[in-house]
Amino acid sequence: MATTDTTVTIVPYFKAHQGKLGELKGLCDSFVDRTTTEPACLYYGFSFDGDEMHCREGYKDAAGLLAHLDNVGDLLQQALSISDLTRLEVHGPEPELAKLREPLAGLGPRYFVLEYGFRR
Repeated sequence: MATTDTTVTIVPYFKAHQGKLGELKGLCDSFVDRTTTEPACLYYGFSFDGDEMHCREGYKDAAGLLAHLDNVGDLLQQALSISDLTRLEVHGPEPELAKLREPLAGLGPRYFVLEYGFRR
C-alpha cells in the first residue's frame, strides 16, 4: 500500500571549519528563531558530534521546505562560510521530491523516495 504522506525531510550535515564551531553553534538560535514562524515546519533542531552539526528538520510538503530555505537563506550562507556541507539527503514521496530536484540541484542532495508508511 502506497503512502499518502506528503512530509518532506531534509537531512544536512555540516563540519565546522577549524576554530569555527562556536560561531557555527552561535547561528543555531537565529535559525531556530526564524524557523518558528514557518507554519509548514513540523520539527526543527540541531544536534552535534564533536565539530559536526546535523539539522533535524521536517516539513508538511515540498512547498514548506522551499519556503524555509527562502526564509533562512542568508543564515545558511553564513553557516556555509564557516563550515562544509558534508552530506545532504532529502526524504519524501516522489511527487514532493519532484518539486525539489531543480531548486536543490546546486546543493547536490541524495534523494530517498518514501514508498510505504503513514504519518499521524
